[in-house]
Amino acid sequence: MRFDWMAMPVEERTVSVLDALEDVSAVLDSNDLERARTELNAPLVERPTGEWTVEPSGDPLAMGLLVVEGVLARNIRLGEATTTELVGPCDLIRPAHYYDADAPIPVGVDWFVLEPARLAVLDREVTAAVCQWQPVVTAIVAAAISRAWSLAQLLAVSHLRRVDSRLLALFWHLADRFGRVQAEGVTVPIRLTHEALGHVVGAQRPSVTTALNQLEESGRISRREGGGWLLHGEPPRELQFSKTGP
Repeated sequence: MRFDWMAMPVEERTVSVLDALEDVSAVLDSNDLERARTELNAPLVERPTGEWTVEPSGDPLAMGLLVVEGVLARNIRLGEATTTELVGPCDLIRPAHYYDADAPIPVGVDWFVLEPARLAVLDREVTAAVCQWQPVVTAIVAAAISRAWSLAQLLAVSHLRRVDSRLLALFWHLADRFGRVQAEGVTVPIRLTHEALGHVVGAQRPSVTTALNQLEESGRISRREGGGWLLHGEPPRELQFSKTGP
């Protein structure tokens, strides 16, 4: 299904922009919080799991889509290689903005909804309203910087020598963002195929399968019934940064 992300929401419903920003209440005066919640309502897009093919918006003054709930995957295809970024709550996206047919080496971009998603449409009108609230603008910029930092961390993960180390680092990275602490360990509820995991950490599917088996046999992870993973013990100390030199 094709969908112009600035044309109209899937359903005629709205959502408060504040619902997508975790820390904004800490920087908004309590007297302004409810007024901001009322004024900053945005059209709501709800997407089921599956591939999401998007048409360009055409409005340069629209900020984009702010993820309220759910998990999405953005696949970048270059030659025979595919890499995947996982996108979740608080992330600001412009799904069709990244493709440039005139680039020296154009890349392919595919979007998939991994967990049912709710997204706030920051169209021209909502963007103008948001700009009247400095703490909200700051929170959105901070969320964008956090996404860039997350990508930098995943780039570092993909450079680890061992595939099992890459996967373990990835799981703890996802646990920090999407996980839940339970008595038996930390859950990572995102359903990812071995091929998709390989696209995130930069490894071939057979290598991912072998590494996952090794991690399970060592007791560091186990599969969750219904999909996802359960992490056991503490984050791997051998992967923690240690400063060297003076």
